[in-house]
Amino acid sequence: DWLTEERVLSLARDFGSLLPYDVRVGEAAVTALPAPWDRPYPGPAARRVALARHCQEQFGFPPLDAIDLDLPLAGIRGVAYVLPSAVSPAQRAGHRVHLKGMLLTDRADELLPDWAFFVRCVIDTDSLRPTASREALYADETLAAVREALGDRIRQWLTGLAAGDPERLAEFLSVHHLGVKSLARHDGDMLRTMLPWLPFETTDGRLSLEEFARRHPVVHFTRTVEEYRQVAPIASAQGIGVVNGGYTYDTELVERLPSVRPGTAVAELDADTVTAHLDAVDPAQELALGAFLAAARARLDPLGCDVALRAFHPLTVPALHLDDRSARHEQARAEAEGQADELWAGILGSLRGSAPRARLVLNHLNPLIRRIGSLDSPELAATATEALYGQALLMAQRPLRPADSALLNRAFIGLLEWATHPAVPGHSPADPQEDGR
Repeated sequence: DWLTEERVLSLARDFGSLLPYDVRVGEAAVTALPAPWDRPYPGPAARRVALARHCQEQFGFPPLDAIDLDLPLAGIRGVAYVLPSAVSPAQRAGHRVHLKGMLLTDRADELLPDWAFFVRCVIDTDSLRPTASREALYADETLAAVREALGDRIRQWLTGLAAGDPERLAEFLSVHHLGVKSLARHDGDMLRTMLPWLPFETTDGRLSLEEFARRHPVVHFTRTVEEYRQVAPIASAQGIGVVNGGYTYDTELVERLPSVRPGTAVAELDADTVTAHLDAVDPAQELALGAFLAAARARLDPLGCDVALRAFHPLTVPALHLDDRSARHEQARAEAEGQADELWAGILGSLRGSAPRARLVLNHLNPLIRRIGSLDSPELAATATEALYGQALLMAQRPLRPADSALLNRAFIGLLEWATHPAVPGHSPADPQEDGR
C-alpha cells in the first residue's frame, strides 16, 4: 500500500534512469533510459516498427519515416518523426525533450528550424540548459548550434532520399513539398538536389523545374494564380511555357533557377509577351472591322482598357483580357483618385504612371467575333464588346471593380433588351417608342 502514485512519481524523479523508458502511471509518463532509439532490435524492420509504435504513443500518428538524430558532441540522441499529412508552416511544433532521461517539456517549439515544420522530435540531452522553472529550454548559443545541427541532419536525410530512394522521396514530397521549397529558397545545394523532384504547376502539366526548363528555351512565370489562369490556355496553345508562381515560395524558386542551372533563361510573363506571340490579322480584314474596333475602344476607354485584334488558338476563346502588375496598379490608383476628396485626388493624380494599360484582345478566328464585327448597329456592337470584356474578366477570375460589376449588369440587361424587342428599322431598344417610356 505504501507504493502510491505520488511515491512512484517521486521515485521516478530521483531514480528515473533505473525505470523502463515507457512506464506510465495513470496519465503521467515516467521516462528513463534506455530510450526506444537506443534499444537493441533483431533487425531494421523491427526497429522501424518499434519507432512507429513509439511515435503513435507519443504524438498520436503513424510516421511516414523516422530520422535518427545523433549528435555525440552535443550530447543529444533522439529521433524525428515525419508527419503523415500536411500541416501549416505557421503551426507551432510540440517537440519532446528529455534531460538525462527525465521529461523536461513536450512543447519545445524552438528545437528545430522553422522550415522543419513537417517533423516532430523526441530527444534526450545532457547539454541543453533548462530554464529556472525547468519547463522549457534556455535560449542560448548552445541551443542555436543544436538547432542548426539538427536541421543539417534532416537536410542530409532528404539528400539521401533523393540519391537512393526516389519512391520514398516522391511519397514525402506529395505531402510536404512546401517545407522543402521553404528550405530550398535559401539553400542552393538543397535546391540543386531537389530540382528534379519538386513539383510545380505549369502549362505542360505538373512538372519539376528541371524537366520544364529542358522543354522550353525561356521559362516564363506569373506572380499570382490569377495571372496564370488568365493566360495559361492561350500560352499553352501558342507554345509559351509558363510556370504558375502564385503559390507559396514558387516565384522565388523560379527566379533562383539560373543560379543552380546556368544558361537557363527566366522571365516574368507580361501582356506584351503574350500579345507578341499571337498572330496578327491581315490588314485588309482589320481595316474592314475598323468601325467596330473604334466603337469597342470608345466604350472600354473609361475603364482604362485598350482593344486589340489578333488571331489565336483555341478558337473557342472569343476574347482575352491581359494586364500586368503595373497596369493593375494604375487602375487602382485611378479608381482611388476618382473616389477621393480634392486633396487626396491631387496627390494621387501626381502619381499617375505611364505604364501600358490593360487590353482586351479579340480573337478574329472565333466566329462570334466576326459576327459581332459585321453588325450594322454601333450601339449593339458596343454592348456586345462590354459583354465580351466582362466574360474575359470572369474567365481570368479577376476581382471585379465596382465599375466592372456595373458594366456586366449593363451589358446583360442591354443584350436582353436587344433579344426581346422586335427588329424595327430605324429604332433601337432604347427608343422610347419601343419600350413605352
